Amino acid sequence: MKYRKKPVVIEAMQFTGHNYPEIIAWIESHTGHPEMAHSPAGTLEMTIPTLEGDHKARPWDWIIRGIKGEFYPCKPDIFEATYEPAPE
Repeated sequence: MKYRKKPVVIEAMQFTGHNYPEIIAWIESHTGHPEMAHSPAGTLEMTIPTLEGDHKARPWDWIIRGIKGEFYPCKPDIFEATYEPAPE
């Protein structure tokens, strides 16, 4: 069987590596608790607690607030294939 994703409007911000204070404030305003760190390779990473456990976001990943208020990262290519701008 085939299925099509229901049309759903989400909130999202792209993590540039420089806008982490804005993203952290956004997540914390909805009771989330992300953490910033550097990977062993020196890359800036954001750890986001999700419904399935902690997930890492790296620069250029999108941070999505889902329909239940949960936050999770999404790789740019997946985001682009799945979402489009919604009218305000």
